Amino acid sequence: MRPRRSAIAIRHVAFEDLGLLAPIMERAGWSVSFCDAPVDDLSDRAIREADLLIVLGGPIGVYETDKYPFLTAEIALLEQRLRRDLPTLGICLGAQLIAQALGGRVFPGEVKEIGWGPIELTPDGKSSCLRNLQNEVLHWHGDTFDLPVGAVRLASNANYQNQAFAWGRNALALQFHLEADPRQLEEWYVGHAVELAAAKVSISELRGRTQALARTVAVQAEQVFGDWLQSIAPTDSALRSSAGA
Repeated sequence: MRPRRSAIAIRHVAFEDLGLLAPIMERAGWSVSFCDAPVDDLSDRAIREADLLIVLGGPIGVYETDKYPFLTAEIALLEQRLRRDLPTLGICLGAQLIAQALGGRVFPGEVKEIGWGPIELTPDGKSSCLRNLQNEVLHWHGDTFDLPVGAVRLASNANYQNQAFAWGRNALALQFHLEADPRQLEEWYVGHAVELAAAKVSISELRGRTQALARTVAVQAEQVFGDWLQSIAPTDSALRSSAGA
C-alpha cells in the first residue's frame, strides 16, 4: 500500500483555501494540513520538510513586509525549498512570493484583474500540465512580477505577460485562481467586498459568470492539478517512507 504523502497549505485569509484542489489531492493520496501565515511558526520543520508546500492567495502585497512582517519568514521558507528543489505550488499571492524568493521583482500592476478571462499558453505552457487549459480562468489580483531568471513562462494574457511559470521540475506558480471552487466564491464576495466596490466590479455579473463556468472549471482543475501532482518528483522523505513500507 502506497504511503500517503504530506502537504502543507499556507493560508493568508481563511476563505482562500484549497477549494477544488482539496478533493483532487485526497484522491491522489495526499494528507493536507493547514498553516495560517500571519500567526503560525513558518520555521517549523514540518513545514520546511513537507513533501509538498502550497502557498495560497491573499489581499496583501509581497512588498508590504513592514506592515506584515511574517512575509519575510515566508519568503525565506520558499527560498529554502526552491533551493532544495522541493515540490512547491504558489497561487496568486503565492506565485508572487515564489517570484520574489527567486529574485524577481513584485510590484503593483497597471490593471486590476478581477473576474473570469482568458489566458494564452506559451509553447512551453502547451507542453506542460497546463496543456488542457482551454477555458476562462478566475483572475483576482492587482500586483504582478518580473519573470525570475531561469524560470519558464507558461502563460500570459493581454494585461500581464507573466500569468504562470515553472521553476525546475517541482515548482509551479499560477497568478490566476484555478483552485477556486465556484460554490465557495460567495465567501470571497463578502471577504473582498471593499476591493470589489473600489474596482467597480458587479457582484451579480461575477456571480452569473461563475455559475455559467462552474462545470468546466472543475474539469480544468482536475486535469491541470492532477497532471502536475503526478509529475512532481518525490521528496527524500517520501522515498524513505516508501523504502520502509
